[in-house]
Amino acid sequence: MPGLDGLRAVAVIAVIVYHVQPTWLPGGFLGVDVFFAVSGFLITTLLLRELQTRHRLNLPAFWMRRVRRLVPALVVVVVTSIVAARLVEPDLLVHIGRQTFGAATFTSNWVEVVAGSSYFDQTSPLIFQTFWSLAIEEQFYLVWPVVLAVLIALVRGGRACTAVVLAAALGSAVLMAALYSPGADPTRVYYGTDTHVFGLLIGVAAALWWGSGRELLPRAVASWVPALALVALVVEMRFLRTDMTFAYRGGILLGSALAMLAVAGCTGRAGGYLRLLGWSPLTWVGVRSYGLYLWHWPVLLVVWGAFDAFPGTSTWWLATAIGVAVTLLVAAASYRWVETPIRRDGFRAVWHRATGAVRRPGARLAPVAVAGVVGLVVVAGCAVATAPAETSAQRSVEAGMAAIDTTGVETDGVDPATAPTPHPTPDPTASPTTGGRASRGNAQKSPSSDPSRIPTAPGTGAGDDAASPLVVHGAVDGKQVIGFGDSVMSGAAPALLQAFPGIALDAVPIRKWVDAPAIVQKAADAGKLRPYVVLNFGTNGGFQFAGSDKALEKVLAILGPDRKVVLVNTVGVSYWVPDANKELAKIAGRYPNVVVADWCSAAKSEPGLLHPDRTHPNMKGIPVYAGVVEDALKTVSGR
Repeated sequence: MPGLDGLRAVAVIAVIVYHVQPTWLPGGFLGVDVFFAVSGFLITTLLLRELQTRHRLNLPAFWMRRVRRLVPALVVVVVTSIVAARLVEPDLLVHIGRQTFGAATFTSNWVEVVAGSSYFDQTSPLIFQTFWSLAIEEQFYLVWPVVLAVLIALVRGGRACTAVVLAAALGSAVLMAALYSPGADPTRVYYGTDTHVFGLLIGVAAALWWGSGRELLPRAVASWVPALALVALVVEMRFLRTDMTFAYRGGILLGSALAMLAVAGCTGRAGGYLRLLGWSPLTWVGVRSYGLYLWHWPVLLVVWGAFDAFPGTSTWWLATAIGVAVTLLVAAASYRWVETPIRRDGFRAVWHRATGAVRRPGARLAPVAVAGVVGLVVVAGCAVATAPAETSAQRSVEAGMAAIDTTGVETDGVDPATAPTPHPTPDPTASPTTGGRASRGNAQKSPSSDPSRIPTAPGTGAGDDAASPLVVHGAVDGKQVIGFGDSVMSGAAPALLQAFPGIALDAVPIRKWVDAPAIVQKAADAGKLRPYVVLNFGTNGGFQFAGSDKALEKVLAILGPDRKVVLVNTVGVSYWVPDANKELAKIAGRYPNVVVADWCSAAKSEPGLLHPDRTHPNMKGIPVYAGVVEDALKTVSGR
């Protein structure tokens, strides 16, 4: 059908743009749902044609065709990506054994759901993160031919079969909406085959209707509705975001329906529409869309790791351009020398051809190529066996927390990611503290602190008059400073403890701004606050959680106008980071005793200050972080 390759091109371009720069196309993840609609429609159409011509389904042959189409390129991507990651950035191999198992068994979506990983955590991405959609499609390919045969045997008529499948699609969409919890990480409903199969089923329903001899669109609208649907789909991609409740309660379903209307245009006579989708560059991309989808994410991660540049900088854009170019090259090579020969001739013929080339008298390149392939597989296996269990960011955070423990600050074991943080007084404007999975860079238990373990600074005890000024004589030193924060502050703790001897630090992972009021209030009630307070809570979501801005203002009210407060802004690759830093600066501007420590600008200005998660300072970065805090303390103190 003319035009389908063009739609595939639109889908894969949307996904790549979303992964490169989500602020440009925040709903680019809908490209996957375009693939789902196309796949459901095409596979069902092929099965129905086989039933009509042969009056039976050859299931082993069908499944073998799927294996020949999907597996060879997948194996090449997995082996090559593991070796490249081992050479460039070993952090990318954390959890690689689990990821490889998911890729090999086409269960990546459920493997990651069980593991508790997040598709939406950009600070520590999985190198095979995008394979979740391949898993759903392959599970569909395994089950659907059998279900189709049973459905046709039990339900007479294309209209009735279509109604049954549409009901199943609606049920899947309703299940996604019901299981989605606003404010919580949506990975379960996004990855779940049960909750995300509706795009495939919409394609199935269209194929059943079309296969029964009916037109998918009335002739009166067939010439313009597909084009309008495609435009509407692109508009939705431009404005839909993964943090919107609408995305999981109708938005993705709408995108799937629009994609199916766009597919419907490929079955009719929408001349201008088909000429547009048949544009040769689009067709070239669409034909190679499977390889482009497989390769783009591992290639980008490896190239970004090699350049070690902060997102948005000129070096990062250079790395991105190189990554996209490499993706195009390897996808084209995969299509020509891996996918097409095996899909066309089969495994056995390709194997005989390869072994014949090796055995041919005088052959030189073929044995070298075989040795190279065997070597890659061996190296990949060794890389999986010796992969690190934690990222460098995790290790630095743990080291920082150990350094904090030596100061006497302890925690009580409460994890605000799973339990509400009690507030001393009810705050109707604040949201619950549940929800929002922490990044794997912060993958630690996140207890609230026990302020009774924080040393009390002279002249700041509970018996002091809260309304009296907090007078500090001389330069600011560590005994006058207390810091509250999340994993970024705990990772930088060694440098802070060295720069400010005597500083009190209460910093553990996973904390958010909505957790801060209770933590600071406990310290205030225990008389442990000091004249200078440093706050760094923006790493996990910034101000994305409802009530975050009110929570910060409540903290500032607890601290009062006489204390000097430093707010450390956020570094990260998430799309919300710039807006979070603007909001932080806006709130700080309303208080004369508050300044912002611009850690974000410092991290951008010099390469190599961050771990590969582009969020936490590394050993080179923590002294810079401490210096930024020191400059802010000097500013707020007026010294």
